[in-house]
Amino acid sequence: MHNFKELKVWQKARVMVKDVYQAISLFPEDEKFGLISQIRRASVSVPANIAEGAGRNTNADFGRFLDIANCSCFELETLLILAVDLDYLSKSKYDKILKDIEEIQKMIYSLRNKIK
Repeated sequence: MHNFKELKVWQKARVMVKDVYQAISLFPEDEKFGLISQIRRASVSVPANIAEGAGRNTNADFGRFLDIANCSCFELETLLILAVDLDYLSKSKYDKILKDIEEIQKMIYSLRNKIK
């Protein structure tokens, strides 16, 4: 078992969630139950799955949850691309969040290899 709060990747993902929430705060109200909801769920899924996996008894279980967190990063990236396409999100905000997502994915990959 790992203390998830000490994991740098969890800490980075937590900050990313805050940045995502701030970036989507000005989306149109009619997207509240559409794109906004999906983006929120995907972003929150990243640190949540890292934490849940860290609480598992085996490294194999932890690895599976890291895989889910990584997939949530790809989902989040796709949703943010759609938000840019729809002119809800500026390219500069997207680029900043994408940089964080890519860094988190590298950290997940590194941690995944470390626990094998």
